[in-house]
Amino acid sequence: MVDPLVRTAIANWEPRFVANGVDTADFARITERVASWDDWCATWCAAADEYATLATTSRAAGHARSAGEFDARAATYYHFGRFLFVHDRDQERAAHQRAVAALTRALPDLAPGGRREAIPFEGGALTAVVRTPPGPGPHPVVLLLAGLDSTKEEFRGVERAFLDRGLATVALDGPGQGEAEWDWPIRADWEPVGAAVLSHLATLGDLDAQRVGVWGVSLGGYYAARLAATDLPLRAVVALSGPYDFGASFAGLNPLTRSAFEVRSGARSPEEAQRRASELTLAGHAPRITAPLLVIQGQRDRLFSWHEGERLVAEARGEATLWAFAEGNHGCANVVTRHRGPAADWLADRVVGAAGPGESS
Repeated sequence: MVDPLVRTAIANWEPRFVANGVDTADFARITERVASWDDWCATWCAAADEYATLATTSRAAGHARSAGEFDARAATYYHFGRFLFVHDRDQERAAHQRAVAALTRALPDLAPGGRREAIPFEGGALTAVVRTPPGPGPHPVVLLLAGLDSTKEEFRGVERAFLDRGLATVALDGPGQGEAEWDWPIRADWEPVGAAVLSHLATLGDLDAQRVGVWGVSLGGYYAARLAATDLPLRAVVALSGPYDFGASFAGLNPLTRSAFEVRSGARSPEEAQRRASELTLAGHAPRITAPLLVIQGQRDRLFSWHEGERLVAEARGEATLWAFAEGNHGCANVVTRHRGPAADWLADRVVGAAGPGESS
């Protein structure tokens, strides 16, 4: 009999995995081998190792493009092995380190290529991956914000949507996420994070810190909305499947998601996790949003009701639009072809502007 936690992972996240770089045949092949949640991480890492080996072979043969693609896929598979595997922190961290290493190897060989940026923050540094479209800069920018269990290793498809429309991408690991997970817990106030990132972008000659948009998914959608409620000079914001009040939804979340939040928020008990979840609310912040805001929700979302998006749009004071997909799940991953490109168009229209660069080839 398959472990209920494995069934939960498959039922909730198969469309997300496929939308973000996992081959459908691989998903079936890998998950068929997982009978127990304890085996999840190791099984995904074994599949990732196969692609890392292919990358090594391709690089040795002088095929850098294939090597980059294989390593990027390996990074995604390592990431999905550890994404909710918080009950074994040693195994989770080892898989995470392999994901980071694989993506780092891949970046120079992607088209367009990318680089890592260390962003000074509270005595340490946050890590982001920067990729720029073809042509001279400085380029308009979209800041990509992950959620509770996503990281920059999951964003190749999202990056492509924006790069093809003339925007540079900055995929960030913020507090409680990816490389920052081990140094800072999840936090409700993202104003200091946004200020640190924009300050750093202003030092980079190939990026235009005066033309910045934000795209965030799940809990990253909440972070995006919090940034939109600040005085930071943001041109436009997309919030995909984010909560309005995370605490109100917390008790009804699946056990894997609740456990991940408890660990990554630094809570010492389920009760403390509930209290910390309640701090993540847009009450009192949504009415301060004046930048153009696009909220995307799925009406079959198992994590957050799409009505939370309705509330956010109703309270925002600027241009605010809701796209609600009747069949959409959490992250609208099962209808990704219907919103990812159009959302990138919407944001590019407002960040790049009519006189901005055209689509890249």
